Amino acid sequence: MTAPQAIRLGPWLAPSDDLEAARARVRARMAAVLQPDAAHVAPWQRLPGVNRGAAEMGRAELGGDMSRFPSSAHLISWACICPRSDESAGKRRSTRIRKGSPWLKTTLVQCAWAAARTKGSYLQAQFHRIRARRGPKKAIIAVAASILTAIYHMLKDGTMYHDLGPNHFDSRSKERQKNRLVKRLADLGYAVELVPLAS
Repeated sequence: MTAPQAIRLGPWLAPSDDLEAARARVRARMAAVLQPDAAHVAPWQRLPGVNRGAAEMGRAELGGDMSRFPSSAHLISWACICPRSDESAGKRRSTRIRKGSPWLKTTLVQCAWAAARTKGSYLQAQFHRIRARRGPKKAIIAVAASILTAIYHMLKDGTMYHDLGPNHFDSRSKERQKNRLVKRLADLGYAVELVPLAS
């Protein structure tokens, strides 16, 4: 780059440098404000798909006091990531989720997408299991609700996050799994006769 080109590019690069400096000041201020609440930010980062920025956003939106929510279901309803109960005369009209907090809901959904791509995790297995039956949008909301449920228990009880693993759903009772698979084959029009293998 020649000297005249550098002179011409200077005014164009100055706003970018100013934005980077402003971003650094905001990050430093956020770190100073969140320093006393580091114990409430750390549990967020133990979950798959949650980075430091998402943890700080979740802490700022949600706070650290879970005593105001009697259960995790109340927290999920407050965050508006549960299906709406819109029923009249026995007919279910809508299950769309409510608008709720745009910052918290957006952060949770982004974390859920990242968790659904984390290999070997319970949240990924949950996403694929629900997506096969209900579609990706409902599956991602369910994963976001699972993340928020884990956060609730970690902040309220002080428990650590323990991933159940990708085989959690497969390791449930063999009888239930057998009945489910037989029913699926019957729905497809097949008669099934079960014969146990000799061990």
